[in-house]
Amino acid sequence: MVPCAQQPPTAQLHSLGRHTCRGIILPPRLHRRRRRRPDIAAAMASGSPNPVVLGCGGISVDYLATVASFPNPDDKIRSLELKVQGGGNTGNALTAAARLGLRPRIISKVANDAQGKNILSELQADGIDTTYMLVAENGNSPFTYIIVDGQTKTRTCIHTPGSPPLVPEELTKANLSASLDGADIVYFDVRLHDTALLVAEEASQRKIPILIDAERKREGLDELLNFASYVVCSAKFPQAWTGASSVPVALVSMLSRLPNIKFVIVTLGEKGCLMLERSADASEAGEIDADALFESLQKKVDQSSTMPKCIASKPNLRISADEVGSISGRLLLSTAEVIPPGELIDTTGAGDAFIGAVLYGLCTGMPPERMLPFAAKVAGCGCRGLGARSSLPHRADPRLAGY
Repeated sequence: MVPCAQQPPTAQLHSLGRHTCRGIILPPRLHRRRRRRPDIAAAMASGSPNPVVLGCGGISVDYLATVASFPNPDDKIRSLELKVQGGGNTGNALTAAARLGLRPRIISKVANDAQGKNILSELQADGIDTTYMLVAENGNSPFTYIIVDGQTKTRTCIHTPGSPPLVPEELTKANLSASLDGADIVYFDVRLHDTALLVAEEASQRKIPILIDAERKREGLDELLNFASYVVCSAKFPQAWTGASSVPVALVSMLSRLPNIKFVIVTLGEKGCLMLERSADASEAGEIDADALFESLQKKVDQSSTMPKCIASKPNLRISADEVGSISGRLLLSTAEVIPPGELIDTTGAGDAFIGAVLYGLCTGMPPERMLPFAAKVAGCGCRGLGARSSLPHRADPRLAGY
């Protein structure tokens, strides 16, 4: 018997007619052939099928309750608003990417319970291919209780993992191969790390670029980072992982330690984001200190602007940090959108929305100067509704017209 704590109240996310098959895994589509990846931006402009992103990682049902302020211990309070919807880093990021125009596929696992069926239905409604999802006949699907503080606009998450967990043996060679056929990029949130490593090894052999969401130190992260082409990380991660004295120094350390990475982005919440992009050679004479370069970019920020803007250093600099050495590249600082207090509802999933937009930017050939403000704008749109997905924009949204 499953403990009561494992069984939240059932709530319908969407009333959809499409249902997933019962069993261990949904069958792959037949006759899917491998193809060479063309220039993605040109392919989209010519009317070719939109790029494919494969995501492997966490999904859940989110039970979101807005309260006037976070309760004290032993308090009893009432919620102001309740919403039930799909969540999880990978589910959210792929939903953002789907609404922008990519064709996502997902590898993850749910149970054959009401929550699992709703998770699948919501993903499918947004155009996400759930062919490679595994469905356990017993156990429970992942779910998260989220308390949204209406006063501070912060959220507190209490997550219950799915059971039984996904193990690599459940992903057959045929389904692994089919899931990667035609994929233009692969994304991992570092959950389900054993299975993710299996997928990453195959993707690397096929020379498919890989983006890693380094939210925090997790089991399996170091192994996955060795396969990464791009890394997007939370504000605290670079220093926690490297032990560096500052974020700019930590970014130099990450690119020094991970030679396959083309860029690393650190998201800084309302302060925007910082990207260190690698270049092949340094054309500028001498070296420039990473902290000093960051400070020079900060001085160029237009404090009166409410829309996301990107300030980039000169290209091909030799950026140094006394603690770790130097790399050739450039530093880019992007501001966040300044959201009026009356429009800011919930920051749940803002980082996932940002990553979904970065996936889109990479697949459509956006230069970083355009991609970073675009991703910040998408994340800002997502903060205007309760939950990670309520307000995620579609590509045709007028608010994205300038990007």
